[in-house]
Amino acid sequence: MDQPTDDFETLTRLLTGRRSCRGYLPDEVPRETIEQLLAAAQHTASWCNTQPWNVHVVSGEAKDALSKAAVENVIATFGQPAPSDFPFPEAYTGVYRDRRKEVGWQLYEAVGVQKGDRDGSAAQMLRNFEFFGAPHVAIITTDADLGVYGAIDCGLYVDSFMLAAQALGIGTCAQAAIAQVTPAVRAFLDLPDDRRVVCGISFGRPDPDHPTARFTSTRAPIDQAVTFVD
Repeated sequence: MDQPTDDFETLTRLLTGRRSCRGYLPDEVPRETIEQLLAAAQHTASWCNTQPWNVHVVSGEAKDALSKAAVENVIATFGQPAPSDFPFPEAYTGVYRDRRKEVGWQLYEAVGVQKGDRDGSAAQMLRNFEFFGAPHVAIITTDADLGVYGAIDCGLYVDSFMLAAQALGIGTCAQAAIAQVTPAVRAFLDLPDDRRVVCGISFGRPDPDHPTARFTSTRAPIDQAVTFVD
């Protein structure tokens, strides 16, 4: 009779303990551990069991080369609309703007970037495309014909991936920013035309001494997200 309670407590601990990791130790995660993580994530639910996600795990020199291509792409296209396969938000308004600003300033404060420091904020922005120094990045793509529902299924996969990683002591950071450099990603991975880039997930062993380990983003109470209709 205690098993459901134990399972819920474990899941709650993983959910509340997970955070976007932006500082990693340099050592690579063993291949067998990565495969264990991927095998667990493969059980993600999907529309009609289509399982539309396709994952490229990029490590070592290949990861460094992809990072270089991504940084060059974002610098070359700075100020232009993101050439992503899915539309980015048109605007952040109201509470969404407030939450975005809050976590942004938490991050800047942690790494010592002050308001008005354009060079510092630009350098921190580029860290997205350096995968925050993680030894691995997983690029998640979906099938073009499945449209937004394929992307939604990939979002579920990303969550499963990150929770499995958390259970294995692996830090993760899901990065929609990677979709901003879709041309570089597509060329580097030689993706076919029927694949759409959803996001990346940087991952590796977290560095507990990294400045960004000092903060965790807040979560709204359920009464701001849920309406009960009886």
